[in-house]
Amino acid sequence: MKEEKPIVEKPIVEKPIVEELPQGVVQAKRSSLDSWKPRTELGKKVKSGEISSIDQILDKGIKILEPEIVEALIPNLSSDLFFVGQSKGKFGGGKRNIWRQTQKKTREGNKPKFATFAVVGNKDGYVGVGFGKSKETMPAREKSVRDAKLNVIKVIRGSGSWESVSKEPHSIPFAVEGKCSGSKIILMPAPKGAGLIIEKECQRLLQFAGIKDIYSKKLGKSRTKLNLIKACFNALKNLSKNKRPQ
Repeated sequence: MKEEKPIVEKPIVEKPIVEELPQGVVQAKRSSLDSWKPRTELGKKVKSGEISSIDQILDKGIKILEPEIVEALIPNLSSDLFFVGQSKGKFGGGKRNIWRQTQKKTREGNKPKFATFAVVGNKDGYVGVGFGKSKETMPAREKSVRDAKLNVIKVIRGSGSWESVSKEPHSIPFAVEGKCSGSKIILMPAPKGAGLIIEKECQRLLQFAGIKDIYSKKLGKSRTKLNLIKACFNALKNLSKNKRPQ
């Protein structure tokens, strides 16, 4: 009788799942960065590879003056526009819009201007907001996205809720307050699975920052969307301070 050979099971090697951007988008970003000619000392260091992480810039509080710096150090950055405007309805009702339109009356007629408010982030701890205004819609959008990249901050995440203990940074480590003009907002840690219990536009801001669960409380004039979003962004800024703002 022939001896049966033992069956040796080969180890299964799992390949990491990587979210890939469309090839056209990747090629466009690479070509724009290749043709980029930095004008600042910081941009030259990033282009040469002397600075390879965005934390080296943000931890020292160095001001970013070129959006290509953020594009090079955070390649998986995405952007969107907030609904800060309102268009006219048929029966007096308004519809939310990303364009905030204003008009100036002159002798030649009405001169309209369009303003937009953008958010950029990688949904993993980095987020920025920016404002842009122009006579046309597309230049206003480009200005706001550019301004948002220049205002990118690092968001400290954690699990500071007493209701649950989790190692995953799904919320914020402690309660924090942010203010802009007459709008004030308080962000509080929430347990895992609670969701983003906050105003809709602020929800989008926190999603781009990589926060999944949070409680909030609005104070003051909270109907002004622009100031409320800025207050929420200032609250995320205050997370990096050692002392809680009084």
